[in-house]
Amino acid sequence: MDMKLELVMVPVTDVDRAKEFYVRAGFNADHDQTVSEEIRFVQLTPPGSGCSIAVGKGLTGMAPGSLDNLQMVVADADETHAELTARGIDVSPVEDLAWGRFVRFADPDGNRWALQQLPDWSGSSATAR
Repeated sequence: MDMKLELVMVPVTDVDRAKEFYVRAGFNADHDQTVSEEIRFVQLTPPGSGCSIAVGKGLTGMAPGSLDNLQMVVADADETHAELTARGIDVSPVEDLAWGRFVRFADPDGNRWALQQLPDWSGSSATAR
């Protein structure tokens, strides 16, 4: 049985501010639909991802900023750090750990993201560079 994660709700206070932030971070704005006064659905997809996020109004009961450590994999942590910084995103320094190299950021509501460059497991030593 296959199961594919397709959509993650990200709770925010200001839909337009969140949409602008994620687009600036490089996410593609796929849909922005106001269904009613109570429901607005904005779907955004990280570059290269098969899973999208949704921000909006009336989509989730989670408190804005309550998502902690959403994680995505990137090819190069240094390159990702440089690109996000150039886009005006406040990111952490690159953190080297045995299980990968990490860059972290938070959206305007405090939902936190970790971007992981996986270690090269092909060599005889499985350490991060």
